[in-house]
Amino acid sequence: MRNLHTLDRFRSTNARTLAWYGSVGDHQAGVFVVPSPVDRALMTVIASSDGGWEHVSVSRQNRCPNWPEMDHVKRLFFEDHETAMQLHVAVEQHISHHPHCLHLWRPLLREISLPPSEFV
Repeated sequence: MRNLHTLDRFRSTNARTLAWYGSVGDHQAGVFVVPSPVDRALMTVIASSDGGWEHVSVSRQNRCPNWPEMDHVKRLFFEDHETAMQLHVAVEQHISHHPHCLHLWRPLLREISLPPSEFV
């Protein structure tokens, strides 16, 4: 993941963020408000790095983010050479705190296994 201070122009520093998280974050965590590349509507991005994983959640108020939006967030928050993934976990592992939220994950302790490049 990039040093998140490079994205401070998007960082949420309001009272709600401070009340909920106790701080505005640092170089590897925080809440960000990013305009959609599709329609300029605001997307909330929560980034963290903990437990061997880098993670961003991306949500919009009235719908899930689409592919161009998720790709935009991936390129903002992760280095070009890093692979991040969306996961579709088993039903019994599914937890939803927001009806219009998607996630990107990157493990820190191992490489993501990829199919042959001609399949991607």
